Amino acid sequence: MVGSSSTMAMRRDIAGEYSPSGVHPSACHRFARIARRVAIAAPRAAPVLGPQCLPEHRTGGTHETLAAVSGIGRRARRRGRHGARRNRLAARHAGVCRAAPMNRKREIALGVECAWTPLPEPRRSSWLWIVFITLLVALGAWQLGRGAWIQAKAWLAQSLIAHAWARTLSGERQAKPWPWADTWPVARLTVPRLGIERYVLAGADGAAMAFGPGHVSGTPLPGEAGNSVIGGHRDTHLAFLAKLKPGDMLIAERADGRRVTYRVSGTEVLDRREVWVTKQEGPARLTLVTCYPLDAWRAAGNQRYVLVAFLS
Repeated sequence: MVGSSSTMAMRRDIAGEYSPSGVHPSACHRFARIARRVAIAAPRAAPVLGPQCLPEHRTGGTHETLAAVSGIGRRARRRGRHGARRNRLAARHAGVCRAAPMNRKREIALGVECAWTPLPEPRRSSWLWIVFITLLVALGAWQLGRGAWIQAKAWLAQSLIAHAWARTLSGERQAKPWPWADTWPVARLTVPRLGIERYVLAGADGAAMAFGPGHVSGTPLPGEAGNSVIGGHRDTHLAFLAKLKPGDMLIAERADGRRVTYRVSGTEVLDRREVWVTKQEGPARLTLVTCYPLDAWRAAGNQRYVLVAFLS
C-alpha cells in the first residue's frame, strides 16, 4: 500500500507538471468540452450594459488574478483553470464590463483590458468656458440688434418726417409725420461737404429726439436773431458733428422756404450744467449739442459736445 501510494503521488506530481495549478489533465479536457458545448449552444451576444471584456492571457498567471478581474465564482477558483479556452469561457460567464469601468492602468496591470476605451468625462472648466462664450455671443448679438434697430427707426422716421416737411413748405402748420406724433418738423439742416441732411423737430425731449434732432423750446428758430439751440443723439442724427471742422458750412431751411447759411466757428466739451451755451446775448448763431464722448460704445456722462456756427 505504501508503494502504491507513493507511486500514485508520483504520478499526480508528474501530471501536475503538465497541467495548470496541478490539476489532473482529464479535468482540463472535461472543462474544454464543456466550453465547446456552451459556445455552440449559446452564440456570443452583444453586450447589454457596456463593451465586452477581453481578458488578456498572462503566462504563468494564477486563477486568483483572473477571478479578481473577471468575477469568476468560487467553483472556478477551486478548479484553477488556465489557458486561452478557459479565459474565453470565463469572459462569457462574466458577462459585460461594469457600468463604471476601472482605471485603465489598473486593468492592464491585472491582466485585463476592455475592448472599448471609455470616453473621458468632460471637465467642469470646459463647460464654464462654453457658457461664458455663449453669453458673450448672446450679448454681442443683442447689442448689434439694438444698434441696428435704432438706426432703422431713425432712418424710417426721417423718411416720414420728410413728407411732413413737404406739407409744411406747402403751407400746412404743424404737419405731423404720423397721426399720433406729438412733434413736427420746424427746419431742415444740411451739410454740403458731408452730404448730410437732417430734419429738425419741435422740442428737445426724449420723444422728439428719438426720431431726429430737436429744437430747444424758448430759443429762436434757425435764421432768426439770437442763439438757436438744437440737440440730438451722438450715435444717430448728430453723429456727423465729429466730422465737422471750423469753416464748414451749414445750411438751415425754414418753414417759409427761406435758407440761411452758418459757418462753423469751433467746438468745446462742457459740463451739462453749464447752461450759458443757451444764452441769447451776442450775434445770431446756431448751437448744436450732443452727448460726449462721441464714441457710442462708452456710456455718456455729464459732459456735452458743443458746436457753434455763426450766421454768415
